[in-house]
Amino acid sequence: MFTGIVSDVGEVLDIKPLGELRRLIVASTYDPASIAIGASIANAGVCLTVVAAEPRNGGARLAFDVGAETLAVTTLGGCKTGDKLNLERALRVGDELGGHMVSGHVDGVARIVERRDFDGMTHLKFRAPAALAKFIAVKGSVALDGTSLTINAVEGDAFEVLLIPHTLAATTWRERRIGDGVNIEVDVMARYAARLIEAGSSA
Repeated sequence: MFTGIVSDVGEVLDIKPLGELRRLIVASTYDPASIAIGASIANAGVCLTVVAAEPRNGGARLAFDVGAETLAVTTLGGCKTGDKLNLERALRVGDELGGHMVSGHVDGVARIVERRDFDGMTHLKFRAPAALAKFIAVKGSVALDGTSLTINAVEGDAFEVLLIPHTLAATTWRERRIGDGVNIEVDVMARYAARLIEAGSSA
């Protein structure tokens, strides 16, 4: 599990085809000695397993194997060398839950349809996959590229969020533009609530 609080911005160093897999090599400021093989790290909101961790320039060179399904349903399928990725290490027992509970199992790709920058902040409007619209509500939480954000407005399958200066400085959001796709994971509580409503209406 994760919290949606980004703890590093990694850079894609290489992407190597391995049959139906791709090995994603990412540079990070994490201490490689603190990362066990088999550990989970969210890359742009996608939970991936560390298959190698080596020292690099005072940080780490991390390797992840990405499966065909993940490549097909997330933005990692279009990832290229030099791309920046929001990184977050898995939540440990006793850690502060600063965002909301995030599984790292991306539901799909939302697209930026509007961007407005003002007073050091950024207002973004997204269009979500239609099947996810019922899980998105005003004042609810959503994970976008691994960042826990609060939804400010909803209209059909479109929704809006506001990024404060700290979030812009600590993540990849400064680089995002209209038309970009981002990984979206809806709030698990919203999913459970919708399922309960569906079960009740069919009873």
